[in-house]
Amino acid sequence: MQHKKGFTLIELMITVAAIAVLAAIALPSYNDYVTRAKFAEATGNLADLRVKMEQYYADNRRYSTTAGGAVCGLPGAPDGNTPNAADARYFTYQCLPGTVTAGVGAQSFVLTAAGVPAQALNGISFTVDNTNSKATVITAGSDMAKKGYAGAACWVRKKPSNC
Repeated sequence: MQHKKGFTLIELMITVAAIAVLAAIALPSYNDYVTRAKFAEATGNLADLRVKMEQYYADNRRYSTTAGGAVCGLPGAPDGNTPNAADARYFTYQCLPGTVTAGVGAQSFVLTAAGVPAQALNGISFTVDNTNSKATVITAGSDMAKKGYAGAACWVRKKPSNC
């Protein structure tokens, strides 16, 4: 009697079904992991920019370049309020001077990293201010809200709002 080598159609279909089930479970988890990995750029750059603002304050006793307080004192920023971040790919950055003391300048600031829509980060932004208060803002109805993320009084690392 001669034995045939190979797989039956049923065996092949069971294998394909098992792979499909595993992919259906693994792919969403992988996509969420990739999204969360992008958050590291924002949090790292915001922490760095905050330190630069504190250094500027230590030297000038204000967070703004002038006593009028309209422009943040970030070195290397083209317009002062749009800081350069060396590895900015997934987020855009902005600095807004806060409370202005007449004749002295801004005595507070808020740094913001807003997600780039083309990088699938539409609707998320991270902020930090001069008191090191951190927050995550999620725009209602945005891509990030649809993915299950929620705002928090911290920098979100996992959904919905785990810090």
